[in-house]
Amino acid sequence: MIDLHTHSTFSDGALIPAELARRARVAGYKALAVTDHVDLSTLEHVISNVRRLAANYSAHMDIDIIPGCEITHVPPPLIPETIRLAREAGAEIVVVHGETVVEPVARGTNLAAIEGGADVLAHPGLLTPQDAALAAERGVLLEITTRKGHSLTNGRVAALAREHGATLVINNDAHAPGDLIGPELRKAVALGAGLSDEEYLRAEANSRDFLSRLNAAGRAAVTLD
Repeated sequence: MIDLHTHSTFSDGALIPAELARRARVAGYKALAVTDHVDLSTLEHVISNVRRLAANYSAHMDIDIIPGCEITHVPPPLIPETIRLAREAGAEIVVVHGETVVEPVARGTNLAAIEGGADVLAHPGLLTPQDAALAAERGVLLEITTRKGHSLTNGRVAALAREHGATLVINNDAHAPGDLIGPELRKAVALGAGLSDEEYLRAEANSRDFLSRLNAAGRAAVTLD
């Protein structure tokens, strides 16, 4: 298993990054992205420290730690520039906190994330067909989330991704140890969202493909065999 969306004590997670990585490994994960919530006031501090963890701990912990961030509640006009700055700061994956129905996310966030070149649009809420089509065109990954509340609109995200050919990934959005769920529950969430068995397997493979692309670009990686 791979998870591209998790949180540590650098934002609102319960675990320091090292314990998050260790618990993920024991839960069966071979790779995870540490993607704490950031805005322009915290971006450089969070990413630089997670990069230090990834560089020094991945090989010793037998898990590939991907340093990243989740751009959260940033005004939509500023999202593209924030994505650019996150990459310059060393984020290897940039997630944007999408328009979940359980938080007051500004309208237009989904579109700004896609147009700005985010890697993952997290919990997109009431995703529009137009945004789903643009995500497919731009190669932005759409998230099926296992997190309570955010998962309420998984069915819509799955249906629009299928209709428009967008790429799905399954993420835990983990904030605490119990959020690092196993393969059976990950599959149950995916099937509950309306994915077929084949689509579920493809979604899991999409995360592996993303990591493979990062590794092909020159990252030092733990083997996924």
